[in-house]
Amino acid sequence: MDINSIRLLATFGAIGMGTVIPAFAIGWIGSKAVEAIGRNPEAASKVQTMAILAIAFAEAIAIYSLVIALIIKFVQ
Repeated sequence: MDINSIRLLATFGAIGMGTVIPAFAIGWIGSKAVEAIGRNPEAASKVQTMAILAIAFAEAIAIYSLVIALIIKFVQ
């Protein structure tokens, strides 16, 4: 394999893992937050705040993987 093939596979891996895993994490966080609010509606504001914070951290992982994919793609 030449270097361009390796770089292409690494880019696809970074993009693939960086989009699939945070998407699952965001879905899981959202489902657990809705479940928690359903069990205890009085704590909805606290649960919502923590869920939004956790979703922001999961989204940050996706942004980091995009940056890594761009570095792999364009830095030689």
